[in-house]
Amino acid sequence: MKPGRVWLFDLDNTLHNATPHIFPHINLSMRQYIEQHLGFDAHQASTIRQDYWVRYGATLLGMIRHHGTDPRHFLWETHQFPDLKRMLDFQKPVLHALRKLPGRKIIFSNAPRHYTDAILAMTGLDRCFSAIYSVENVHFQPKPMLAGFRALLRAEHLDPKRCIMVEDSLPNLISAKKLGMKTVWVSAGLRQSPFVDVKIKSVLQLPERCGRL
Repeated sequence: MKPGRVWLFDLDNTLHNATPHIFPHINLSMRQYIEQHLGFDAHQASTIRQDYWVRYGATLLGMIRHHGTDPRHFLWETHQFPDLKRMLDFQKPVLHALRKLPGRKIIFSNAPRHYTDAILAMTGLDRCFSAIYSVENVHFQPKPMLAGFRALLRAEHLDPKRCIMVEDSLPNLISAKKLGMKTVWVSAGLRQSPFVDVKIKSVLQLPERCGRL
């Protein structure tokens, strides 16, 4: 791999498994937020949350665009975890795999900073990354919005052609590819995409596969 590459890593379902415990908790918290602050019943709130996630790639964007929701309040209220450590599903060998990758590494997550920092500290991942970009750092323009990617690239003075985006979300990788980045899709599914350079089931496979980038 060429020197000077920069790795951009998503967090949830890329570096740890958020599906069993964390995502259900966030989804419930978002539904309850919509019920309490917008006055919908549980079924309507669930439909709205899912619809915004599908349409925009992040429920947050729909809340801002259609309801004028304060993004900081929404993210704080929906990312409270009384027992986050117990809910974590993280494989420690991921730390070793990341250390074997040549080049600089940056976190690029749609999650809020307080949650991102907590996950990174609890897993030890904080020692693997030179910079952290949560949704606040890109002016609440989450992936797959190109504006969020461009905000990170400007702040870090990066050429997208030097960057490799590692993600579990295909729409986010499509945005990265449009900007000229290399893309790695972390997915156990069978689907393929012309926007993906390398597909892996786990970031544990990255060191052996990064030569293809």
